[in-house]
Amino acid sequence: MGKCHFSVMCIVCTVVSVVSVAILVGIWTFQFLKPAKTPVALWDRYRLPDTLLPEAYYITLWPRLKPDHRGIYIFTGNSSVVFKCVKDIDLILIHSNKLNLTSAGGHMARLTTLNNIPEPAIKSTWFKVPTQYLVIELQSKLKAGESYRLNTEFVGELADDLAGFYRSEYIQDGVNKVVATSQMHPTHARKTFPCFDEPAMKAVFHITVLHERGTVALSNGQEIENRNTTVNGSAVTITKFEPTQRMSSYLLAVVVSDFMSMIIFFNVQIRIWARRKAVSEGHCAYALNLTGPILNFFENYYNVPYPLSKSDQIGLPDFYFGAMENWGLVTYREANLFYDPAISSNGNKEQTATIIAHELAHMWFGNLVTLKWWNEVWLNEGFATYVSYLGADYAEPTWNLKDLIGLRNIHRVFAIDALASSHPLSSKEEDIMKPEQISEVFDAISYSKGASVLRMLSDFLTESVFLQGLKAVDKSGVVLLPMSVDKIMDHWVLQMGFPVVSINTFTGELSQKHFLLDPESVVEAIPVLNRAQIVDDAFNLARAEIIPISLALNTTKFLLKETEYIPWQSALDNLDYFYLMFDQTYVYDSMQAYLKKQVTPLFENFKTITMNWTKVPDAHMDQYNQVNAIKVACSTGVEACQNLTADWFTQWMQNPEQNLIHPNLRSTVYCSAVAAGGATEWEFVWEMLQNANISSEADKLMTALTCTKNSSLLQRLVIRPAGFGLLFGLLLKNGKNCKTIIP
Repeated sequence: MGKCHFSVMCIVCTVVSVVSVAILVGIWTFQFLKPAKTPVALWDRYRLPDTLLPEAYYITLWPRLKPDHRGIYIFTGNSSVVFKCVKDIDLILIHSNKLNLTSAGGHMARLTTLNNIPEPAIKSTWFKVPTQYLVIELQSKLKAGESYRLNTEFVGELADDLAGFYRSEYIQDGVNKVVATSQMHPTHARKTFPCFDEPAMKAVFHITVLHERGTVALSNGQEIENRNTTVNGSAVTITKFEPTQRMSSYLLAVVVSDFMSMIIFFNVQIRIWARRKAVSEGHCAYALNLTGPILNFFENYYNVPYPLSKSDQIGLPDFYFGAMENWGLVTYREANLFYDPAISSNGNKEQTATIIAHELAHMWFGNLVTLKWWNEVWLNEGFATYVSYLGADYAEPTWNLKDLIGLRNIHRVFAIDALASSHPLSSKEEDIMKPEQISEVFDAISYSKGASVLRMLSDFLTESVFLQGLKAVDKSGVVLLPMSVDKIMDHWVLQMGFPVVSINTFTGELSQKHFLLDPESVVEAIPVLNRAQIVDDAFNLARAEIIPISLALNTTKFLLKETEYIPWQSALDNLDYFYLMFDQTYVYDSMQAYLKKQVTPLFENFKTITMNWTKVPDAHMDQYNQVNAIKVACSTGVEACQNLTADWFTQWMQNPEQNLIHPNLRSTVYCSAVAAGGATEWEFVWEMLQNANISSEADKLMTALTCTKNSSLLQRLVIRPAGFGLLFGLLLKNGKNCKTIIP
């Protein structure tokens, strides 16, 4: 290297060095001069500190089933929580939300010790509303290793908001009835009593309920004492329950009602609770007979006996979720628990079977072994969704329910997981802190993708290896799997979306390339599940603009010869999206004409195998596809179908006391008749809705009312707030109804 070059380099190095030093000095000066970051106070954090651990709760609740002088329903109660101090601290944080705490000695809580040591005096108590804490500041520190007792008394509103301890109402023989019931999951136990309301904060619950004489109180444990007494001039019954096992606060359940039950013993006491009319009419019999076999299946599957002394399940008139796995007292929306063979369809029956199996699966995975924090909800709900098909398949072996997990979950979630708004199965703990963030993770990704990924894991490990890993679940709730499997699953759990991979079998090269078979080829040569998957893959790729829509539509050409349910349902699920997109455009009529052509052979096929619609197909899947055949044929204008459903509906209108329309077909026939008819048909369905005594039939009638094209009739649909979500969703399914909802 020449001398000149060396000199230039020296100059450059000197300049760079000076600049670097200046930058470093500037950074150091900025760091030194800027104000120190203020630590976040413990009561401003949404997670509880790791200083206290609950051991037991002693809770008494008294719901009033009649409004007070202000017209408000209330409940009163007291709670005593025994907790252990893990680290010395002069602060107690305990969740409390929307409770009025009774002041004693100038404070909203009373602290005592369980040993012969003086307890710290309370300096102040106050609420931190954003983080939903009762804050208790102490004059001295709690001692690590010691146990203490915190007592509170409180009044809460027994509101109709479907959260915490709330009320549900229904009409029986013209009389308004009130039920006090609960939904603690995920963060509503704090709305019922002060508690350490996090899933890892397990404790034993001792529950006592005061209630009107003539009503029945239920909770997680078995009733161990019932006695009548008078409290403050009110004649009440006091019911005490056996202590629960150690469990999370979100699993607590309390119900007070005048319901009746059906009971059976199947290694354990099984009871189904419901409105008296529902019990007397046999709507609970199917659930009762199904529960024992499903519990037996899961005992063998987990290789752990059912851990409780009883299994109660109850159908509620107003319930936010489809069901809730409260340990020992599972709560359901009525439509998901009741089954009437004279009214309910096979779809209703399957829904009841799979939802019961889902909730009972949680008795082990979720309740006995519990997630540490809500960022891993997918493992809890995804697993229960996956094994619900196994449990229901065991109880109903002729239905082939295992095949439906693809249609109900894998296909469903592909479209959602392909969106930019999707999210990974697992999130960082710090990203899921606030109650509203926790509620948001209970979505299709957690349930359906979680189930799909676990099914995939079971398939490539084999079921026996998967079960070995499951049975090795340790007490902390960690599934013990080989490290290689852990690395493989990280890609599916920690990343959103899914891959579309093609393999060149000659070179072994992998590429992002979609594979489509010739739709005109022999349909039966491709297995039924693969036929459905090809359609679903193609439409998802089209929505992502990876392939043309025309190419996706080409995969539906084989429907002309298709008679199986799963491929048809996969196609219809995907076509629904494009119908919504092309509604009120010039393309719509062409789509209708095409689908009419494709479905006509299917309609004629079912006309033949049902002997001109006089019988029901024998196979479970064929019963579903018969509904598809009639629904699509009528909606696309197949005249024979429209005449058929109109005749059936007219016969019912002429004799309302005798509905001869098969339960499987009622939703389709009702909707078709209302859509093609006018005010007369709509008014008839409205009248039938008022008289419906089983929720599954009421849901079908409500759905049918939204099928009308008359906006003035739609505006008459006013229902209870608890059912507005259902109505809103039904209206949105018909794009033409959007103007009715949002003028």
